Amino acid sequence: MNDNSGDLSEESFDLVIRYGTVIDGTGAPGKRADVGIVGNRIARIGDLSAVQAEHTVNASDRIIAPGFIDAHTHDDRALLLNDAMEPKISQGVTTVIAGNCGVSLAPLTPPAEPPPPINLIGNEADFVYREFTDLSAALGATPPPVNAAFFVGHSTLRFGVMGHDLDRPATTAEIEQMRATLDTAMGQGAIGLSTGLVYPPAIAAPTDEIITLAEVAAQHGGLYSTHLRNEGDQVREAMDEAFEIAERAGLPLILSHHKCHDPNNFGRSVETLAAIEEAAGRIDIGFDVYPYVAGSTALLASFVERAERVIVTWSDPHPEVSGRDLTDVAAEFQCSPADAIERLSPAGAIYFMLSEEDVQRILSHPMAMVGSDGLPHDQHPHPRLWGTFPRVLGHYARDLGLFSLEEGVRRMTSLTAAQFGLIDRGIVRESAFADLVIFDPDTIAEAATYENPTTPALGIDLVIVNGVIVHRAGHSTGQRPGRLLKRKLSDC
Repeated sequence: MNDNSGDLSEESFDLVIRYGTVIDGTGAPGKRADVGIVGNRIARIGDLSAVQAEHTVNASDRIIAPGFIDAHTHDDRALLLNDAMEPKISQGVTTVIAGNCGVSLAPLTPPAEPPPPINLIGNEADFVYREFTDLSAALGATPPPVNAAFFVGHSTLRFGVMGHDLDRPATTAEIEQMRATLDTAMGQGAIGLSTGLVYPPAIAAPTDEIITLAEVAAQHGGLYSTHLRNEGDQVREAMDEAFEIAERAGLPLILSHHKCHDPNNFGRSVETLAAIEEAAGRIDIGFDVYPYVAGSTALLASFVERAERVIVTWSDPHPEVSGRDLTDVAAEFQCSPADAIERLSPAGAIYFMLSEEDVQRILSHPMAMVGSDGLPHDQHPHPRLWGTFPRVLGHYARDLGLFSLEEGVRRMTSLTAAQFGLIDRGIVRESAFADLVIFDPDTIAEAATYENPTTPALGIDLVIVNGVIVHRAGHSTGQRPGRLLKRKLSDC
């Protein structure tokens, strides 16, 4: 951090944030400093009491931190809608990573109505981006309030080539079509390939199919991100598959929302984290985690049978049941839960299937990035959509003391930026992009609950994206300065 003890009286800034404590995102202790912004970059950090500024913000008793980077989202379509992305900016998120779990909005013009979980981000009419460049052009024409980077989804590629004939390995010709589509998308700015091997569109895909596609992403310096084939009894075997894919294809690996579900696997995070540490000796690896004991995805019988409790988040045939427990809905329908699933589908759900001990152990690991995995189009979403980042800093860092506030900020800023190759993001540093959040360390907390999941977080004063204020005092400003971000391997 630069003390800037020289004469700055002749300098002028667009915005100066005064009297705050800067937590710069590296994990270093917070320091009292002012932050001066010119255009979309941080120009000065230090004592700026003598400088001229068009606008000033008083951050006394507040933290000035890098804007949070959501390592795992399904915001593909939400970024293109005419809204303020309030679930994200209201909790301090300034950049989102989309296209996860094998599901991306582009490149795809669907041959039919998309199957689950592809339908979690849109219906057939929403998939209008034949190439990734069509998506990037749409973002350029109507910029979102936050920055975004995108994976290309393996399930999206499969569906685009194979239609609903997905219960088999792809043929050599089909794989070549997918490779060509992925190659074009990577050349147009996608950051890598994602898979959701646990889901029906991808279950039949063998390891070699994934490796062949991952090699294309590797040729462009891309990443491989995966929702493992199994996060329960076969979690270690599934992890080994992911390690093999990354090692043979020659690219970095991101394990999505790392967890061990089902009571018989509670506590196995000791084993899985050790495996990650061992793998880190031979491959570039990272993982993200959400700070809740429940997950959320499409309503699927294979998930329901493993969950202690299931809440319906949306249902096309029966929208009136969103927010209700599946067991109560089945009782009202006078049928079994299995029959209720059939009657409700297509639908989504929240599944309680994790151990708080495992969540805390994984979240405490120094390699853990923070990702919400929220589903913005759910009628009654999981509270993680609105509360993930304040929950980490308020509940886990401040209240439980799992790690320091500085370390909590690092896991959602500089660590994530480095893992995804987002140069000059995730850090409060001179010349870095001015993506910033100002928050009250004493009151920051999630307010969203399973009963009221869209309640905005507490303690977030101001959110800045590329030098522009997008959220102030609990409200969106309506500004949309977000950009499409591309992965870079260095500053060059």
